[in-house]
Amino acid sequence: MSGHDDTALPQNWLRPLGTTGIAVSAVGLGGSPLGGAPDGTRPEEASAVELVRTVLSSPIRFIDTSNGYSGGASERRIGLAIAAAGGLPHGAVVETKVDPAGRDFSGDRVRRSVEESMERLGLDRLPIVHLHDPEYFAFEELAGPGGAVETLLALKDEGLIGHLGVAGGTASEMARYVELGVFEILLTHSRWSLVDRSAGPLIEQAASRGMAVLNAAVHGGGILAKPHDGLTSYGYRPATPATLAAISSMDALCAEYGTDLASAALAWSLRDPRIASTIVGFTQTSRIAALTAVASLELPDEFWERVESLVPAPEHWLDHAL
Repeated sequence: MSGHDDTALPQNWLRPLGTTGIAVSAVGLGGSPLGGAPDGTRPEEASAVELVRTVLSSPIRFIDTSNGYSGGASERRIGLAIAAAGGLPHGAVVETKVDPAGRDFSGDRVRRSVEESMERLGLDRLPIVHLHDPEYFAFEELAGPGGAVETLLALKDEGLIGHLGVAGGTASEMARYVELGVFEILLTHSRWSLVDRSAGPLIEQAASRGMAVLNAAVHGGGILAKPHDGLTSYGYRPATPATLAAISSMDALCAEYGTDLASAALAWSLRDPRIASTIVGFTQTSRIAALTAVASLELPDEFWERVESLVPAPEHWLDHAL
């Protein structure tokens, strides 16, 4: 990035995004809370724009957002920051996702979603666009003739999209889209973390195809970031007693080794050579230095071995019933 000293970055901080030719930072800014968090809090526009401006000149060079986050507020605020910076700085990467309008995920809706994102972000070409949460729709509808997948490929051919990805949750359904062989990037969330390994086979499937893998929500919606705040949900679902017990035990283990659970949860993802970037949502500029520092966090093999011994059994993972 212009004006930034790459020699000061942590080792292995810039990573190839699969075969796209794009390099991304090991940690990316998750844009969902920029427009409003699930708990109803909504940062002021000015502070959200300033955060993105600061990120654009920081080691965190990758920003993830979506057409559907807070009715487009996330994209709009990122677009304002890009404009205030005089354009997207060299080396910075912004990705977004196409979203349905209610139950409409038709080809026409995909085109409108891309047009909306381009207008909000102020970009005449979107570097990366994901098909977002396709598991809530029939595979045959989205992957069939004239559907969302075919339209995304057409938009790429037209030069409006640089690279295509698929982003979602349920691993078994996401695997169907990976098998299509048309997506270059997989984004999985909540299912590859200290306490949930649902996406293990999916990540291996994507990596074996040469796809880039992005890992989001490694803190499970907050509980692994703030284990003492009385949170009882993981991945926006009630956590099982076994998962809550595992989190408590891992938190105690982190204290024993002089670290904290939030840092360990991020470090665990950063250690995986298959993960190009780990997406973390935050709204405070003070988090930038702390998140970057985790890339240099050194914990002994013994620590990670003990972590593995505490992982809940598969029946306690998000996709346990599938």
